[in-house]
Amino acid sequence: MSLKKAYLIVILVLIIDQVSKIYIKTTMMHGDWFRVLGLDWFRINFIENEGMAWGAELPAWLGGKLTLTLFRILAVGGIGWWLWDAVKKRQSPYLIVSIALILAGAFGNIIDSVFYGVIFDHSHGQVATMFADEPYGTLFHGKVVDMFYFPLFSGQWPSWFPIWGGKHFSFFNAIFNVADTAISVGVGILIVFNKKAFAK
Repeated sequence: MSLKKAYLIVILVLIIDQVSKIYIKTTMMHGDWFRVLGLDWFRINFIENEGMAWGAELPAWLGGKLTLTLFRILAVGGIGWWLWDAVKKRQSPYLIVSIALILAGAFGNIIDSVFYGVIFDHSHGQVATMFADEPYGTLFHGKVVDMFYFPLFSGQWPSWFPIWGGKHFSFFNAIFNVADTAISVGVGILIVFNKKAFAK
């Protein structure tokens, strides 16, 4: 696979990711949600997070959000080099496609983290404005926009179940975006097609 085709995958994923995030951010308030096609298990649910999985945050003594964003930028540089090297060495299309998806996903969330804080105002109790006069944050301190929610089923843990006994649960409880999906699909390709991806 050529580098041009690999970059095309990255660009297409980035466009879909950013268009979906900007649309959600400029048409919904934080916490708003609706069912897709009337399905209870497929919802658009607008939330924002600091950029780590499951909404986790780095502690202040580690530099918090800034450290996370700078680490991600370095990681994207490394993944970009890996993509270039894989194409140069004519490695498996499975590997190249998966790297391209992971790169696009990581880069998509970095755009939110780096720029959204200075582009948008806040989404709490109002619909955000793009290129706002009073943005909600600063450079490198933006929040990542998430929206896809698939609560396939929910219920109550049995009272005898350790730790969570008697508590309500929902599966699948994560809310994610196109960039997260690209990363997951890329990693999934590497796992499922491991032998083909790393074939000599």
